[in-house]
Amino acid sequence: MKRSFVLILCILILCILMAGYILQVEKIAYPATRMGDVVDDYHGTKVADPCRWLEDPDSVETLAWVDAQNELTFFCLESIPAREKIKARLTELWNYPKYSVPWKEGDRYFFFKNDGLQNQAVLYMQKTLGSEPVVVIDPNKFSEDGTVALTNFAFNREGTLFAYGRSSSGSDWQEIRIREVDSGKEYNEVIQWCKFSSIAWKHDGFFYNRYPEPGTVAEEDQYNYNRVYWHELGTPQAVDQIIYERPDAKELAFSPFITEDERYLIIHVWHGSDPKNRLYYREINDSKFIRLLDEADARYNFIDNIGSVFYFHTDLNAPRGRIIAIDVDDPARKMEIIPQQNDVLSFVTMVNNQFVVAYMHDAHHQLKLYDLNGTFVNEIELPTIGSIAGLSGKRNETEMFLGFTSFLYPTTIFRYDFKTLEEFRSPEIDFDPSRYETKQVFYSSKDGTRVPMFITHKKGLKLDGNNPTLLYGYGGFDISLTPSFSVSRLIWLENGGVSVVANLRGGNEYGEAWHQAGMLDKKQNVFDDFIAAAEWLIENRYTSPSKLAIQGGSNGGLLVAACMVQRPDLFGAVICQVPVTDMLRYHKFTVGRYWVSEYGNAEKNPEDFKILYAYSPLHNVKNVSYPATLITTADYDDRVAPAHAKKFTAALQAANTGENPILLRVETKAGHGVGKPMSKIIDEESDIYGFLFETFDMKWLVSRLQ
Repeated sequence: MKRSFVLILCILILCILMAGYILQVEKIAYPATRMGDVVDDYHGTKVADPCRWLEDPDSVETLAWVDAQNELTFFCLESIPAREKIKARLTELWNYPKYSVPWKEGDRYFFFKNDGLQNQAVLYMQKTLGSEPVVVIDPNKFSEDGTVALTNFAFNREGTLFAYGRSSSGSDWQEIRIREVDSGKEYNEVIQWCKFSSIAWKHDGFFYNRYPEPGTVAEEDQYNYNRVYWHELGTPQAVDQIIYERPDAKELAFSPFITEDERYLIIHVWHGSDPKNRLYYREINDSKFIRLLDEADARYNFIDNIGSVFYFHTDLNAPRGRIIAIDVDDPARKMEIIPQQNDVLSFVTMVNNQFVVAYMHDAHHQLKLYDLNGTFVNEIELPTIGSIAGLSGKRNETEMFLGFTSFLYPTTIFRYDFKTLEEFRSPEIDFDPSRYETKQVFYSSKDGTRVPMFITHKKGLKLDGNNPTLLYGYGGFDISLTPSFSVSRLIWLENGGVSVVANLRGGNEYGEAWHQAGMLDKKQNVFDDFIAAAEWLIENRYTSPSKLAIQGGSNGGLLVAACMVQRPDLFGAVICQVPVTDMLRYHKFTVGRYWVSEYGNAEKNPEDFKILYAYSPLHNVKNVSYPATLITTADYDDRVAPAHAKKFTAALQAANTGENPILLRVETKAGHGVGKPMSKIIDEESDIYGFLFETFDMKWLVSRLQ
């Protein structure tokens, strides 16, 4: 640990002695953690769980423990000399107008805009692109502190009625409310018990899906028995009609939507995080659903329909994706429209009676047009290597909007009339990207697999092994890490840091085979890929172990937690955000059961237990010296339970034989990240980068707030 950090911790030790904490020689005195005697039997193997009591978030003992951890953590973080400079610079960098991709409903345009430092983006409407925007709804007025957010919405076909979900304190649970766009009138009814819900308008009401009212089912079934309902405007939720349910398959969930021609009501049927789905449909006014695709044998993303012909993006017999058509009048016949290519089909829509197809080439996007027969038309040249960050347009219109971004390219909105691509809205941020560069490299993992990685830094970087480097990864759930712009990352770059993103197995960068190579019994591949990325950066003199930090959140939190316990010698710092760390019990918390298809189930399957027990971060903590570690979670996280972060922190603090700090930061009135207000984002990012600056003894290089 650097000298200044040791001084801070020495001061802290003197302070917390007064509060009754036990001083450990030459080590930080962490809050006392009671070790219980809980032992579970997994298929004949006894596994201790001494901090089981931390799973109860509301117990007096847990609350006191969290308060003590936060007191320790915030004392350390707020004492870091560079923190206030970091916060001031982040505040300045974030203070520029940020726009979403606009889209049309009826003859109206809608878009979100954050003026700069607003806690929540505001929804606007324009009658024409040149007219003065008017506010449809301002979520900043939902609460004084910005912790109530707009997290879901849908308009009717004319763009005159608006149903929207409100979420409090970052929870995935939301209440759906209804508003008239022009008058701002709010309807009286409030739709509750909605999580991961879809809304599909039909004239005087809408279809939506929700879970059972708490108390009407057993606690363990709170996330089962998802149903589709019909809600008629002006009526209470109590009279909403059940449109579809599968009590015989209680773990299935249903997302309703209506085709653009309003002919069909379609239900996307999903089972947890498994990308393989089903699809049911009915004529809009019929009562009986037809199970068009009910084998769950592949991914089927509905694109659009022309009459009775449905078009799908699927990986059926095509792990990199293709487009097929099914005539529901003759569903046994599947027609291939665009076959599988060398690159991964990332997403597709129909605009101007053409397929607009985003392909992923070595983890960055390319945009191509095909006619409805599958014949290639042309490629839309993008500004640089980057990502499509949103795309809108309708099949029968000749106007399309898209957002484009990259590591050094702030999200910019473009308009395309199928002749010319032109900038529509470009950001003005106080940052000069010309002083920096991004390169893509490829390295070999432990088993020889070729893995891509993006590296961004100042031009003229000296490869002397002494550069502070931040390596980020995710590696799971079919999620690809394509280039994206991060305001907080700029602080790191401006001050000489190297920013790295590794495209690990478990994502979809190279299709479903790449995903499957990093899940279930192959999960260790993901950790091997990340460790190999770190070793490559060291071998190629970008950095050294003492200057290398790793960062990941959620499944990425599992990634960095597993890697730090497997190779504590390889890293100088760890930023472990909202992590999954207890792989034997994860399925018992919140929506953890959704992830069984990705991780397995230690209770039900002896082979799964062996695999999970072998890498579960919580169960592989040993008495060694660990890197400086900052673990973050939030009290209202109902996606990844805070118990994961708490139990992992307790285990690390008890086992760490070195002097590096193991700190837990528990945010209040926040969740997994969705809807987090700007003020909390800036505070958290200031803490993270302050922690890294102090750990690596980085000097503040930005001489003025430019």
